[in-house]
Amino acid sequence: MFETTLPLEGLLVVDMSQFLSGPYCCLRLLDLGARVIKVERPESGDLSRRLYLSDAEIGGDSTIFHAINRGKESLALDLKDPNDLAALRTLLARADVVVQNFRPGVIERIGLDYNAVRALNPRIVYASITGYGKEGPWVQRPGQDLLAQSRSGVMWLNGDDAQGPVPFGLAIADMMAGATMAQGILAALVRRGVTGEGAHVETSLLEALIDFQLEVLTVHLNDGGRLPSRSARRSAHAYLAAPYGVYPTKDGFLAIAMAPIPKLADLLGLDALAPYRDDPASWFNDRDDIKTIIAHRLAERSSNDWLSILEPADIWCAKVLTWPELLASEGFKSLDMLQTVSRADVSIRTTRVPLRFDGFRPKGDQAAPKIGEHSAVLRREFGL
Repeated sequence: MFETTLPLEGLLVVDMSQFLSGPYCCLRLLDLGARVIKVERPESGDLSRRLYLSDAEIGGDSTIFHAINRGKESLALDLKDPNDLAALRTLLARADVVVQNFRPGVIERIGLDYNAVRALNPRIVYASITGYGKEGPWVQRPGQDLLAQSRSGVMWLNGDDAQGPVPFGLAIADMMAGATMAQGILAALVRRGVTGEGAHVETSLLEALIDFQLEVLTVHLNDGGRLPSRSARRSAHAYLAAPYGVYPTKDGFLAIAMAPIPKLADLLGLDALAPYRDDPASWFNDRDDIKTIIAHRLAERSSNDWLSILEPADIWCAKVLTWPELLASEGFKSLDMLQTVSRADVSIRTTRVPLRFDGFRPKGDQAAPKIGEHSAVLRREFGL
């Protein structure tokens, strides 16, 4: 198979971040071809090495650390040591990109804020990720995913109406901020290619979550400030009418997206939906009653039975898959989204970048590094 040159090959990224947002951003740059050197504390390293999502650890580190830091090189530096700090400055003078997610004020105390690094390297693209930006009353609050979700309003879009706020089941603030920052870095690199100038790119967990809600927030801002109203039953989107939702079947669950109620009533054999057939306004206003009727009917048969009826009629629907079901599906297998990465002591199955270039999906083979695994080699290479 032809393997194309990746877009960021030849670029050097210094990852001074930890936990998820910054490291995820750097992982995406690595998947696009960049070389990523992860700067960590000696002995303890990135704090996410001990951030266990379950009781699973691999080679002494959490699985989440392995997932988010595969393929990187680790340089152990004590930034309180003047010699190590000088070594880092030498490295930054050679870098194309640096990513940091220290709390506001910390990087200035270290002496590696944007202006200081720009003086060393005017072409550098300097990326800063915070919890809540540089100003305002939340600046010094912990920039943690659940707390950012709480402040963003996003929790009121999930779950049924009586449930109260429901957080997402994964770190969406961190992942969205990392993806947003990767976009900003790429744009700054394009501008640098045109003008030769570096840039300071900034985002925060809160800004990423606000942008994540652009669709529904725009409705709120232009709809008299009315709050979204979640369905009391089978809620999947606060602003969408029935039948939009997830329904239990005899052997699992079935998701149904946008579908005209008359057509769905005929396919499901539901005379009880007759009062709503010719009243599209009721599909939203009476969505709880409509969803209750649909739910009782769908529970009578299996998911595959209903799919055999609904899909040929072009009703937008899907079986709700568990992870084992997803991994066993031909739809998943055809994407070739898994890879195995390894180092001397471990071998790990993980995901691949969700992009292709010239028909080729990049694939790596290097696992996340041990703390300072590449320190000696990097010091020789860069004269640190």
